[in-house]
Amino acid sequence: MKIQKNQIKSNFFKKIFIKICRIFGYEIIDQSNFYIPTQEKFLNENLNKAGKKSITLPLGEVNISRKVKALTIIFRSCTNVHMLTQNKKRLFDKEKSEYTFRSLNSLICSLKKAKKNFPNILFDIVVIDYNSKNSDLYQIKNQLNKSDLKHSIISLHLNDFIGKIKKINSKNEKVTENQMSNMSNIHKSLLLAKEKCEDLIYFVEDDYLHHLDCISEMIATYERIASQIGKELFLCPADYPYLYTKVEPTSIFIGSTKHWRIVNETLCTFLTSSHIVNKYWDSLISMCTYEHYPFEKPLHEIYKSEYCLSPIPSLALHCTNVNSVFGLSPNMDWEKIWEENANY
Repeated sequence: MKIQKNQIKSNFFKKIFIKICRIFGYEIIDQSNFYIPTQEKFLNENLNKAGKKSITLPLGEVNISRKVKALTIIFRSCTNVHMLTQNKKRLFDKEKSEYTFRSLNSLICSLKKAKKNFPNILFDIVVIDYNSKNSDLYQIKNQLNKSDLKHSIISLHLNDFIGKIKKINSKNEKVTENQMSNMSNIHKSLLLAKEKCEDLIYFVEDDYLHHLDCISEMIATYERIASQIGKELFLCPADYPYLYTKVEPTSIFIGSTKHWRIVNETLCTFLTSSHIVNKYWDSLISMCTYEHYPFEKPLHEIYKSEYCLSPIPSLALHCTNVNSVFGLSPNMDWEKIWEENANY
């Protein structure tokens, strides 16, 4: 009887202690079973508090000073161009539209999860489409309508931009029609970001398949690292294989559930802030008016002044051909992420 009374008394004081810790923002860890009573979670669960603190054991917590208010995804689609600069077949050997539909599906699924994890963030997805056939556009609209996410579709009018593009590139070659449409779509994306977007913007092409946690991880990581360094930054969700073709020094950051490393190069799929877009407007727009070599050279120049981070392992799969150094991310189950997005 005395033992039972002692247990009741002990449990009472334990509950009071836990409540006091919650009030003052402290966390308690039971090392015997890896349980955190202040959060009613286990250590292998997400311990972050959206917009307040990022928690990584044993490093402790980072108070979030750079809170994300909104995220706009600008999805550049074109289902009638199989490959922009080459004639090789893509991984899985499907029609281009299939990659567009699965890419969009992966984004929608990842956005829905992020919306639950970050209920106070305003999410929006904008599709800028060039010359996709009507049946493909209908499918894109259908996927967006079923998502219950704020969305819109904009048709790209090439004549609005083509006169601003220099017809000869940095290799003294004629700029292809496909490249001009790509440059025009990027131009439209940047204008939209400058005029309409309030906070973060994710610029993405229609051949990237995203992990379910991709958007949540990018938001949580942006908040954590931007709060740590006191600066805006770039995030690229793909761990490109070409980044491993030369030996370069880097720095490693801890994100929410991934390691993130500084990279000096990316393609034109990346997340950043409206502040960065405005700060480097002239450099970004230069990609849309003159074909550099490499095409993303103005971006790479910006990365000399700003942090650009890429996750290890990857959060997205770029569906190029199997031999491309710009495609298959290492240590990633490519077939799994492809099949997960089949039911769009």
